[in-house]
Amino acid sequence: MLQGLPTTGHHYADYALALVALWLVFGAYRMWRERAATNRLDRATDAGDDEPPSLHPIINAEKCVGCGACTHACPEGDILGMIGGKAQLLEPSSCIGHGACRAACPVGAIDLVFGSARRGVDIPVVSPQFESNIPGLYIAGELGGMGLVANAIEQGKQAIDSIARRNDAKTDDAYDVVIVGGGPAGISATLQAKHKGLRHLTLEQEQLGGTVAHYPRRKVVMTRHAVLPLYGKVRFKRVRKERLLELWHSVIAKTGIEILQGVRVERITPTAGRFEITTSAGPATATTVLLATGRRGSPRKLGVPGEALSKVVYRLDAPSQYRGQNVLIVGGGDSALETAIALARIPVKSIILCHRGPAFDRARSQTRQRFAAAQKSGTLQVLFGSYVRAIEPARVAVEQDGVMRSFPNDAVIICAGGVLPTLLLDDIGVSVERKFGTA
Repeated sequence: MLQGLPTTGHHYADYALALVALWLVFGAYRMWRERAATNRLDRATDAGDDEPPSLHPIINAEKCVGCGACTHACPEGDILGMIGGKAQLLEPSSCIGHGACRAACPVGAIDLVFGSARRGVDIPVVSPQFESNIPGLYIAGELGGMGLVANAIEQGKQAIDSIARRNDAKTDDAYDVVIVGGGPAGISATLQAKHKGLRHLTLEQEQLGGTVAHYPRRKVVMTRHAVLPLYGKVRFKRVRKERLLELWHSVIAKTGIEILQGVRVERITPTAGRFEITTSAGPATATTVLLATGRRGSPRKLGVPGEALSKVVYRLDAPSQYRGQNVLIVGGGDSALETAIALARIPVKSIILCHRGPAFDRARSQTRQRFAAAQKSGTLQVLFGSYVRAIEPARVAVEQDGVMRSFPNDAVIICAGGVLPTLLLDDIGVSVERKFGTA
């Protein structure tokens, strides 16, 4: 044997030691990750963040092989984690139903569902072609449970494809489709309707952008890459509200589509193979209708004396207009907290946040952290367990723990969410199902 050369046994020993070292490091890393995941889940549960807002994944523990592919696929961060060698949803309230986790799972252990065992979500019943139980009436986007921008865009396009395949006879006195809603689904549907040569009419009761237009200024809108008919690829992953609204205006300018804003649909009546649509701007007739509205339908009102005063609004448009004023905000979700955060950045006189619950259990943890930082300004006061009882020109009456209190007030911003357009759906006869953790 030549001197200075290691023996074969020495080779094996070195390899074995290296493998053991790597295994120990990997094992320590997995233990650290699992402890971190467990801590995040505990924090979310303690803070009331354990209820998903809508579409979200459920993991079949028996099928899960613990590969972790889903945890790496989620584009919104560490929403999923590994606990006990199985994938688990760590921050349910922050999940936006992206669906990348389900696509990444190699064994089909993930399903996307609506609602939970404790909190149901009302979803209109539609076919795989997005047609409701009323023949010729289609539903896409947020109203159908798809709040993610990219998903809504795809659904709007696919719904029009289904409408274009119908064999309804075209008539000169009726639109091929009336599209209700000017958000992502409605815009995409309008683009596809023009691409398919359908005679169409698109109506938006407020302003372009749908639900996104109601978000507070500079709010980050979570989305992903999408393709708009007639326009091309939209390469957004994280974008602020203002940039997304700019995109919609750019799309309209480039493609020439028309969306009538400020036109409210009051009634839709199926009759003789077509639909009679009553709007605030006059009647319209169509062989098919696509409802692409947001779930909020119309703002949820308090129903208290003085709510009709001009100082009462239901979203924050320009924070600077409240400079030097006493502002009351009603609500406890993301919108209410983000409104308070935006106002705290300018020199308002005072901000009172009135919330009926004992905690901000409907707001995301990131929003609550930013809200806590905004409280340090000293102008922000929170009233838990409180209810607005009356709104006066210069004051507002609030009941808290059975005690009536009165505060100076210049403006009231109600961020109590929206009302599902139940009356419209019921009037048409659309079936709605309450989902408790089912697809």
